[in-house]
Formats: sequence, C-alpha cells, structure tokens
Amino acid sequence: MAIRVLTPETASQIAAGEVVERPASVVKELIENSLDAGASHIVVEVSGGGLKLIRVVDDGQGIPTAEVETAFERHATSKLTSSADLERIATLGFRGEALPSIASVSDLELVTRSESEQTGVRVHFRGGALVKKEASARPQGTTVQVANLFRNVPARLKFVKSIATENGRIGNLVTRYAMARPSVRFTLAIDGRNTLSTTGSGELREAVSSVYGADTAASMLNVAIEEKGLGSIQGLAGPPTLSRAQAGYVTLVLNGRWIQDRRLTYAVEEAYHNMLEVGRRPVAALLIETPTEDVDVNVSPSKAEVRFKRDREIFALVQRSVRQALVESSPVQSTSLSASRPVSSVGVPLQKRPLASDLLGWASGPRNPEAETPATPSMFTKTTLPLLRVVGQVNNTYIVAEGPDGMYLVDQHAAHERALFERTLKEMSEKRVQIQGMLAPVTVDLTPVQKEGLLQVAESLHGHGFDFEPFGDNAYVLRALPAMLSGRAPDRAFLDILDSLIDPSIPYETDERSAASIACHSAIRAGDVLQKEMMEEVVRLLEQAESPHTCPHGRPTLVHLSSSLLEREFGRR
Repeated sequence: MAIRVLTPETASQIAAGEVVERPASVVKELIENSLDAGASHIVVEVSGGGLKLIRVVDDGQGIPTAEVETAFERHATSKLTSSADLERIATLGFRGEALPSIASVSDLELVTRSESEQTGVRVHFRGGALVKKEASARPQGTTVQVANLFRNVPARLKFVKSIATENGRIGNLVTRYAMARPSVRFTLAIDGRNTLSTTGSGELREAVSSVYGADTAASMLNVAIEEKGLGSIQGLAGPPTLSRAQAGYVTLVLNGRWIQDRRLTYAVEEAYHNMLEVGRRPVAALLIETPTEDVDVNVSPSKAEVRFKRDREIFALVQRSVRQALVESSPVQSTSLSASRPVSSVGVPLQKRPLASDLLGWASGPRNPEAETPATPSMFTKTTLPLLRVVGQVNNTYIVAEGPDGMYLVDQHAAHERALFERTLKEMSEKRVQIQGMLAPVTVDLTPVQKEGLLQVAESLHGHGFDFEPFGDNAYVLRALPAMLSGRAPDRAFLDILDSLIDPSIPYETDERSAASIACHSAIRAGDVLQKEMMEEVVRLLEQAESPHTCPHGRPTLVHLSSSLLEREFGRR
C-alpha cells in the first residue's frame, strides 16, 4: 500500500482523539481555559450527556477580536513562548490543542469580548472549518457552545457510554474543579436541572459543603503542613467515621490543577492505615503547592497525570499531613482488644453488627422445599454442593467444614452474600420485598454525581424496598429501606448502595447490581466471630443456593481440599 499524507481534516480528527476522549474531556478543557483567563464565575450547562450540547460561560478576560481565529489554529497558545517555559508551567492549558480539537469534531460557536474592546465577536466552526464570523454584543468574557459532539466521527460515538454515565463524569469533573478552585463560583446545570452551585468565597470547606453536604464538610478535619523547599499541603480530610464503600472520594489538586495520581491517592489511604473498617475508603480534598520546576505536567494530552522530581518526598508529605490531622483529632489508642467488643486502632468501638438468627433469618426462608412458593425461572445454572459438617472457624473469616471427599474452607462473607443476593432477586421478581420503615425520616445529602446517578436507578432502588423523595437541590429524605439492612445506619447504607449502582466497573444490570450491593452490605463480615449454629446456618444457605461457588462479585465462596490431596501432603499416599 502506498504511503500517503493524511488530509488536514483526518489529521485533525486523529489529533482530537488524544484530547477529546469523551464529553467530559470537552468540559475539562473549556473550564481550564476559563480559569486561565481569570474567570471568577463559570457556568456549565450540558444536555444529552454532553453529546447534544455543552455550554461554558465565564467572565474572564476574553479574547481580542484579532486573535479569535488564531486561537483555533493547532498549537496556538498564549501561555508559552519557548520550550524553556515547559520547565515551569503555571497555567492549566499550554498545548494549544483544545479549541481546534473540539471544533474538528463538533459544531462550535464562540462569543467573546475582551476588556479593551467595546464590541465582541461571534465565530461558528463546523467540523473544524470556519463558517461564520460576525460582531456580537456581550459582557467581558467568553461563551463556548459545543453541539452535536462526534457527529462527524461515528467511530468515537461507539465508545461513548450511556447519558447517565457521561452526565456523571461531567458532574464529577466540575465538582473536582469546584473544590480545586474554591475562590471561583461554579454553577452546573444538567438537562435543565440545577446540579451544583458554589459560593466562590475562597473557603474550601464551603466548596466541599456544596459538593458533599454541610454535615460532611463540617465533620472534616483541617490538614495543613509545609516543608521548606518541597511544598505545602492545605485541605480537609474526613475522620475515620466518615468513609465510603467506593473509591473516588479523594480529590488531589496540584498547583490549582486537579490531578489523578494513584501513588498520591494511595498515600492518603495509607494515612488511614488501621483506622478504617475493611473495605472502606476515605474522603479528602487536598490542595498541594510545590515549585513548578519540580513538576512535569506535560505527560499526556489530558494533562491529568504528572511527574514529580521528588516523588517519594511528596508521597511522604501527603501521607504525613493526613496522618497528622487524624492523630491529633483521635483519642488515645486502646492497648487491649476484646473479641466480643471490637475496637478500632484509635480506640473507637466499632458498630456491633447483627449476627444473631434475625440477621440470618432474612435468607433462611422455609426449609421444606415442597412447601415453598414455586420460584420464577432462575437466572442461575443450578449446581449443588455436598452436605457439609461444620468443624469450626479460622481467623474469624473462614468456616471449616468436612465433606464426603475432604475438607472445605467457606468464606463466611462471600457465602452469606451469595445467599442474600439470590433471595433479594427472588423477592423482587415475586414482588414481596420486605421493607423496614423508619420512625424518623433521615435526610441524605448527595453529590452532583450521585444525584444524576440516582435519577437513573431510582426505579430499581424503589423496587428493592427503598422509599425516598427529593428534599431540596441535592438532598433526599429516606423513609424506608430493605428490611435486610435494618442493622445498618440507613443514610450510610443508602449512599454505599447508590455508589455501587453508579459505578460503571460493576458488570451487572441495575437490578442485579442493587441486589448484589444490598447483599454485600447485609452479609456477615470477615472478622465476625460466629457461634457454631450460625456457621451451620451459613453453610446450609450456601448448599441451597443456585450458584453456590461464587459470590455476586465473582469471588469464590469456598475452597475444596480433597482427601487424596490431604493424604499426599501428609505423606500417606
């Protein structure tokens, strides 16, 4: 095949793929341009997951009329003058690729007026080509409207997720920058709904309150540390009692730029070592300042990843700053632990979980198969386990049982979770979900991402026994929950399950994800001390399950050590 030079249109679309990965990428680039322009108020409006429309309005310095067309030329930027400037980048944008990349895959209209001009200018690009330019009245600042994103790149449309998922990504992005720049007022509207509004007061705690709710913001701990020559960290970190079931609640801001750095996120999580319950994740927002010459932000077109010259020292500083805040706010550590009264490493008694027969009873049901209500067609392939005789418990996590061909180690949480998962799905299909009403309704504050996600999964949650209704912009009143969760704090259970439902990495349909999450949060935990009768009940439930070998998340529920294997290991064969 002959070598050919690509057309400018094709080359632009290929280059755009590095910068404009999805609708949230467009919002990110436009917000960063607004921040670099010194905006004090940024309004973001999207519809149709950002594919139909994205509009970003700011009150920044604007673009002079004579420079507007130049701004849409590739690698045109006002933020760099030479390669030496790459060693100390202080702006969010610098590559000169955002506007031309976005324009090449959409219908883009820009209206802007600079401080020095009386009249602004409007330009309209379609597929990267200028189709109209005219004078336009506007206050100082810039408005960029992007419509029909990826319409001329059908290959890219194939990889765009659902409207709810894309809305969630946009909401997540805007909330991160609202916390990254608390001195800037942010407004976000999704499909006409007011989703986020911050004050721009400059106080991080107020920005966090707009995102996570007033109660969450009020409970967070101040983080402040400085090391000469290395940098400083200011921010907020949640106490161990304020945690989430899912990752993604750690916001890291470097020199005003929201970054996604696994090592630094791990540093934050390490600061909570031995302070959080198993499976819980921290909530934190940290503003990191370090010399620009010590950071390389030119790692990828998205500019979300960075490299540090002194990465180990920055890692240690982040960990130390959060740990210091946690230790200073914590009571004296307990020196003795009781199996019957679990205590965290900071001396706070852990919530006692309901482990008696009332908990197990939610999954036990009638024991006589002939007396049971005929089940609806099952989604599982029926497999069976042999009858097992419970022997004991190992590490308060695994049930030891004897079978007709050797020994079985049963993961008590995974096994109970499987049984509850199948029971929850069955109850829902038969419309006989058991509900626990609350004497006093509970108010739950949602993040913009959670609010958008809730709109998509509300029907499934109602079907599983949750009763809730809107109460203000980002708050909901919770009046009832599945009876299976009666031992949990209702607001925490609701938020944990909602997070799992809007997490795109979980490979289930909505109803199955709801059932899996309810089962996970209702099941016996690893570390729970079980009496013999409880262990036997869990094993019996697993024997009755349709798919007893894995939990809803795919982990094994039990391991079999055959008699022949045991004989070989002990030299008897």
